[in-house]
Amino acid sequence: MPEAKNNVKGTRDILPNETGGFIRIESVLRTIASLYSYHELRTPVLEYSDVFARGVGEGSDIVRKEMYTFLDKGERSVTMRPEFTAGIIRSVIQNKLYATNELPLKIFYSGPAFRYERPQLGRYRQFTQFGVESVGHNSVLNDFEVISMAYSMLYSLGLTSVKVKINSLGDNETRTKYREALKGYFLPHLDNMCPDCKQRYEINPLRILDCKVPEDHVLAIGAPKINDFLSETSKERFEALKSALDDAAIPYEVDDQLVRGLDYYSEVVFEFDYTSLKGKNYGALGGGGHYSNLMKELGGPDLPGVGFSFGIERLYDVLKDDELIKEDDDTLDIYMMPLGNEVRLYALEIANKLRLAGYSVDYCFDDVKLGNMFKRASKKRAKFAVIIGENEYNNHKLVVKDLAKEEQNEIEEDNIVCYFDAIFNQECKCKCSDDYCTDEQCK
Repeated sequence: MPEAKNNVKGTRDILPNETGGFIRIESVLRTIASLYSYHELRTPVLEYSDVFARGVGEGSDIVRKEMYTFLDKGERSVTMRPEFTAGIIRSVIQNKLYATNELPLKIFYSGPAFRYERPQLGRYRQFTQFGVESVGHNSVLNDFEVISMAYSMLYSLGLTSVKVKINSLGDNETRTKYREALKGYFLPHLDNMCPDCKQRYEINPLRILDCKVPEDHVLAIGAPKINDFLSETSKERFEALKSALDDAAIPYEVDDQLVRGLDYYSEVVFEFDYTSLKGKNYGALGGGGHYSNLMKELGGPDLPGVGFSFGIERLYDVLKDDELIKEDDDTLDIYMMPLGNEVRLYALEIANKLRLAGYSVDYCFDDVKLGNMFKRASKKRAKFAVIIGENEYNNHKLVVKDLAKEEQNEIEEDNIVCYFDAIFNQECKCKCSDDYCTDEQCK
């Protein structure tokens, strides 16, 4: 039995010195999604299991081996979401968003997902996904815009040498012919293949191409290529996408082994591969693709979509590995230093006043010497110290020290907010007559 003091295998604590980096990554992704006119949709962590069985596909490894599924107290099968797309589409259908909004419906999402898979570099059993879905328009330019947006997000984070891999899985006609060709190719080898691939052969032979067992992987390399089976319509669509990527100078390569791990994909699929500056191969930072039948499969209208997702933990690890993000990158505006028990409550009131004005303020609760307080302020990377002793308390004045310039001033208590507003170039929030006030109406 595992010790209760340890976290569950495959999960990760995001420590206080790391959260700033995670927030920065999510902020960049959210900002760029908003610039593309995407809006956030939040779905529950729990869905009925059928949403993923029908949406993701019973032939996928996610449904067959990786989902956290259990019966609730009403004996209903529910699953902690292993990915977002199926739940997003379920919500779009349930709330009829396709009928009340202009298409394509542009959605982004962010939150935890859960898969029972082997923990490895940048992969966890609980992880945070950020992604987008563009639903309701079949234009290849919509596919291109989504790939372009994802590439822009990675570039904006500082990852300038991302390798975009693309492939086409074709339309229904293409995949029907290709499945038959794969079955014919793998049939003579079936007895020697892994148990998973034997099941994949019956359910969806395309999944065999994604097998990681070395012998089966070598066998898959020699399998027929889907590009040889593309319908004329799918060929034209794929060529149009490549032409758009060329025009936008987005570097890419065609990977005819790329199938992605979800059964709902059709036409273009893509991944964003990355090797860090130190040589660590992180594989796919994220990926996605076009889907034609997912909404219909989940009981909605016959509308297509395209989307992608990133793993935030993996992005954080890559950025940290390449020294593009620093731990504990936050600074503190003000460190409050009360000198003596009789001024502690007063100093705390001043701290709260500054917090309400929008400044980050920490407070020394311990009865320590002033020198130790300055050491604490330095460790917290504070910009200013506010020192309050008995004399300051009696005269309603505060000593403010600029910790970078080693300069200090004595400020009237009533003017402390205006003083910092002037320093931080904030609009004054009160009516006063102090020289530090930046609002002309206050003077």
